[in-house]
Amino acid sequence: MALKEKITADLKEAMLAHDEIRVSTLRMLKAAVMKFEVSGTEKKEATDDDVMSMIKKEVKSRKDSYDQFMAGNREDLAKKEQAEMKILEVYMPEQMSEEQVREIAIQVIAQVGATSMADIGKVMGALMGKVKGKADGGLVNKVVKELLQK
Repeated sequence: MALKEKITADLKEAMLAHDEIRVSTLRMLKAAVMKFEVSGTEKKEATDDDVMSMIKKEVKSRKDSYDQFMAGNREDLAKKEQAEMKILEVYMPEQMSEEQVREIAIQVIAQVGATSMADIGKVMGALMGKVKGKADGGLVNKVVKELLQK
């Protein structure tokens, strides 16, 4: 089942269960997918990769909002953002640990022959292709910088 259909099925299930936070979160996600499909000059079908990038964008938005609400001492709003984030994360692949990213980064650095920070672009390009969707770009960047500065 494609990711888009899974979201629709889960939305129906949440509606039947009267799970308000899940319904509103999945409706927002479904609306983002529909907007993507009709934007531009011609209608297009959203692929799983397109949907995954929308989910990642929404999760990042929720994390940023959560941090701001916590800093502003608004725990009620922060809890709502956190609940929405958990619902969205169900559709994302399991994220890699820093150690897993480090292992792959070491292999990629050896493959491209990187020796200094000047080679970070080559390393990041090759590495992000291998960990796409499974690791946060900020974490990957941090690990690569640490390894290249040694």
